[in-house]
Formats: sequence, structure tokens, C-alpha cells
Amino acid sequence: MTSLALRRHQIVLQPESARVIIRPFIPSSAQRLSTIIGRALALTEDEVEKELAAVHEDFDARHYDIEPVLMSHFAKVKEHVFTQRPLTRARQLLIGALFSGEYALEAAALFNPSIVPHPDQSGVPDGGLRFIMSLRATGEGHISSIEFREGTIAPDGQIELTPVSRYVSLPEVLPNPSYRKRSFIIKLHEMGFENECTAAVMDALATSFTRSELADRVASVRRDSLPLSSDTRRTLECIQWLADSNYELCFSEKLALAERILFPVSTNESNGIEDARFVRLVDDDGAVTYCATYTAYNGRDILPQFIETQDFLHFRVLTLNGSAVQNKGMALFPRRIKGRYAMLSRQDDENLFIMFSDNPHYWSAPQIILRPAAAWESVKLGNCGSPIETEAGWLVITHGVGAMRKYCIGAVLLDLDDPTRVIGRLRQPLLCPEGLEREGYVPNVVYSCGSLIHGGQLILPYAMSDKATAFVSVPLAGLLKTLLEGAV
Repeated sequence: MTSLALRRHQIVLQPESARVIIRPFIPSSAQRLSTIIGRALALTEDEVEKELAAVHEDFDARHYDIEPVLMSHFAKVKEHVFTQRPLTRARQLLIGALFSGEYALEAAALFNPSIVPHPDQSGVPDGGLRFIMSLRATGEGHISSIEFREGTIAPDGQIELTPVSRYVSLPEVLPNPSYRKRSFIIKLHEMGFENECTAAVMDALATSFTRSELADRVASVRRDSLPLSSDTRRTLECIQWLADSNYELCFSEKLALAERILFPVSTNESNGIEDARFVRLVDDDGAVTYCATYTAYNGRDILPQFIETQDFLHFRVLTLNGSAVQNKGMALFPRRIKGRYAMLSRQDDENLFIMFSDNPHYWSAPQIILRPAAAWESVKLGNCGSPIETEAGWLVITHGVGAMRKYCIGAVLLDLDDPTRVIGRLRQPLLCPEGLEREGYVPNVVYSCGSLIHGGQLILPYAMSDKATAFVSVPLAGLLKTLLEGAV
């Protein structure tokens, strides 16, 4: 490692299996589903009340309010209820409970953090900073979601995290989100659906349209195209898939930040929302948006996606467009450069690329800016989050993989005006896994998805072997000096 004075903070976030949500637990077999409902219908009303009371006794203390969730799960199976007799609310709740189960979000791991300044800095002492940290939480079946923590950096550099409760809640998925027509069409064309059916659906829609307006248009085209050809059917299915993949979420203001969970919603992320890289994006007009790139995984394919929020209460989740939207590790620069957005990426699972765009949702024409050089990164390298602006240049925290699949963290410096130019590079790792950091789900790994600078220090949260999360801080002046001494 380098001779820089690293400060390892006495904070370790371990996965906590007691933080659970309630998810649907519905068998795929319609026969089994009907059999379970039949058993619930055969109970007397007294038996229903008794069983429901037992559910409340066992689970009320583990959740804020289980009844709305149980009712929503009842709604998912209601069409299989084979009786015309009105059901009491208690019986509906019990049926909902029969098709529900708890899921421990972070039972396996809590790792791959990114960190940004909190939008609310009220009450923070002079010289301090309140921050938000995102984390990848992984539970049963290796399904990943996004959790949040908040904390403060004191004027003396001490880091303190806000205590969290055991409660976690999913957001409301807004039923009628809006879409941007141009982006929608571009994505359809990229996927090979530039045809008459696509035009028939999209041409009649406004520049911005809602889910219900799209559904009406799809239904109209479907009726007019009967009998459907296989090409028309595939096109309409793809339009539906794309709409499902772009959605909006909203949390209650009553929830603490650490109680808000971004859990997979669309089919293309059914096996996980992985490695969110949050950045505070300041546009040329001064508007601030907190953005994140993440990897959607469906158990077979990966797809880079995009999150936007201003307040960490309302989130827009969007697909990205362009030929360079592939592989993992996309990381957005925090501002435009000469009027264009900039993004780091990993196109070939080996080198670090950069690309520029007039639209933060469309990316193409990547170019290599960094290849493996030192032995500790000789297998591959990539970024550890969005670049950070300094007077000396764009500071990019990197990860390198060497012998025995050992991950270390490094750093490079890019020119402020022309970030395709690498002007500094650490010859030795900044951070390597040591001691207990080497033990975890994936041994011998340190990794991060984002850091920040405050009080002359680089504040770097990092994951330890895909299991837990810790913090290290590094004097910025010394880091920049060492980077420039390793100029390439």
C-alpha cells in the first residue's frame, strides 16, 4: 500500500437479519393456490379470528402496520377465491397472511456503499457535514436491494452514524407514472422494434405521457391489429416491458431515511438492484439532482439503470439508452464538462472508459482512458464511484483485481478540462484488505461505490469482502501530491 496516513474509523456496519419486510409468498401452481384458499374458506369465523390474532401477536412488533400489506397480498389472489359469499375483513387478512412471508433484506450482506452530502444541512455545526450513504443489502436467494443510512462528519473528522430502528418499509409504486416519449422511442428502436406497430402506438402520444395513456394506446392498436401477427405481439410485449422497467416510487415522510428500502420492482431486476453509485449532480442552471447508476439483474442478464431523486422520498427509475449501456460500473460525473455530461464505464470487464453525452440517459462512443498497469490491478480495473472535483483534477477512486482475485482500492487523477487525460496515478494501492477484512462472502475484497471530500479529507466508505461496511479517511493534500508524483 501507499505510505499515506490512512485513518480507519471505528465503525463497522454488519448485516442485521432482524430488519425484515413482508413479501408475497404465492405458489406458481394455480391448483395449490386454490387449495390453500379452500382451507381458509373452510374455517369458521371464530377460527379465522383466532388465527388472525395469532398472526398479529407474532408479527405486529416486527412491522409498523401489517394489515395494509396483508390486504394488498389478498388482492393479488382474490381472483382465485371461488365463492360468491362476501368475505369478512378478518378472513381477507388471514388469506393475505397465508400468501405472505418475511424477507430479511440484509441477512447475508450489507456492503458496496456510496456517499453524498445530505440535501438538508440545517443544524450541522460549522465545519461539519451531514451525509447520506447508500448500501447494497443482500438477503435470501442473493436478492439485492438499496438501503440508506445518514450520519455526520464532525469538524474534527469524526464520523457518526444516526442510529437505526429495526423497521423497514417499501415505497408505494405510483400506478400512473409519466414517460418521456423521445427516450422511450430510442430504447424501443435500440431493442430492434423500429416498425409500424411501434409507430402506431407512439405517434399518437404527447411528448410526455402517462402509463394509462400508453395502456389506452396499446389496447387500441391491439384491437385494430387483430388477428395479431407474431411481430406485433412481440412489439406490444416489449412496450409493456419497457413501461414496467421505468417506474416511480414514493415514501411516506414519516419514515426515517434508514427505514426506506428500494427493492426490485421490474422483471429485469427481479434478482437484484446491485451497486448503486449515487452522485450529487449540479446542472448548468444550478439545479441539483441526486442520481445513481445501478446494475439490474434478473438472474441471467445484467442491465445498467438510472435513479433520480431530489429528496430521497420520491424516486424515478429509468432505463438508459445508447450502444454503450452495457456491463457494470457506470459512474456519472457530478457536473457537465464543456456543456456535456460525462460518464465513466467498464465496457470490456478490464479497462476504464469515459464517454460524453448531451443527454444523461443516452450513452455511446466510449473511449479507453486507463488500462491495467501495476501487478495488483493486472487482471482488471474499474471505478469505485463517481469522480470528485478537486483543484488538481478529477479524483477517481478505482479498484484493481490482481493475483488470487484480490481486490484493492487505488486512485487516478484526470484533467479537469479534458478528463480523457490521466495526469496522475497511484503506483501502489491506497487500501488493501487486511485481517478480518479478508473474510466474508467473497474473500480478499475491498470495494466502494462512492466517496466524498470534506475538511481536507477523502471520506471513503468501503465494503469488506462483500459482507460488511467500514470507513477510512485520507488527507487529500497528501493523496493529490502522491498522485501527481506518479504522473503518467
